[in-house]
Amino acid sequence: MELNPMQVALNTVRTLRLELMQLIIEIGEGVKDDGSQTESKDNRYMYSMNEMVGKLGLHMRDLEQVVGSLSSPPGAMLLYNTSFLTQESTSDRQALYTPLVSSHKWLDKVHKFSSNAVQILSQNSLKKSYYNSSSNKKKRQQSSLHNISPQAVDVLLTNIDRMFPEMSITITRPCASNVVLLVGLSRVLQAIISFKGVMIEWVIVKGFNEPINPNSLQQELWQESRYYVFRKITDHANAAMLHFSSPTLPDLSVRSFMTWLNSYLILFNSVCKACGNRLLNAYPPTWRDLRSLDTYHYECKP
Repeated sequence: MELNPMQVALNTVRTLRLELMQLIIEIGEGVKDDGSQTESKDNRYMYSMNEMVGKLGLHMRDLEQVVGSLSSPPGAMLLYNTSFLTQESTSDRQALYTPLVSSHKWLDKVHKFSSNAVQILSQNSLKKSYYNSSSNKKKRQQSSLHNISPQAVDVLLTNIDRMFPEMSITITRPCASNVVLLVGLSRVLQAIISFKGVMIEWVIVKGFNEPINPNSLQQELWQESRYYVFRKITDHANAAMLHFSSPTLPDLSVRSFMTWLNSYLILFNSVCKACGNRLLNAYPPTWRDLRSLDTYHYECKP
């Protein structure tokens, strides 16, 4: 069955219904008198009825012609799963027919709009090209901090060891080429520093008299100090490690951190710059300023 005659027939039925509704309204309300007509009200009423009935007759004739031109469908229309709606006994499921019709109308509109969009877009060919002005330039390969030779790391750590006479550095590699340092700071503290390439990953600070096995430094990284003071310094050390971290200047980052760590050489002899006391709540000043290396109690730091 062709769609164009069916569409014409539906439009004719719609027009016929509108004209019939207008006729019913006219019969119910009558002819409105605005005072400008010279003819009598009955004559105007009859003229209006004749005109509207004549229009109805024309539309009815058009509908008969259009319906006569329609061809009958070749076979039974396939309703698919909608045919089972008539078998439902519950009122809730019987109400599915109305939203089903609405969904079909919505799909028809989508099909119509998409067809119009295809026609419009086919007339205007859109060509998009993404051009990057820097695409022809040679990209500079950035060096990774994880892919540095062990010899370069050893040279860096050896030079740092020479910078601080009171600091002893023991280089170990328990896991492939990554370094784990055992740093001893005079008779004050010990620090275990884990590296990934030339980047510091984790720091653990313990007391000088706490036993540390140099052959199992990886396990020692997971064991905190038994003293609250050095647990506090461990937190400060990891914060300082993140502060000094620099992807562009990794050597300076490590040197700055080791300089900061070396400032704890006078941990138990230093005086807080803020309160002027050596002890606060029975603890020495554990905080070191990241720029000036001034000593502060954690509660007194600026």
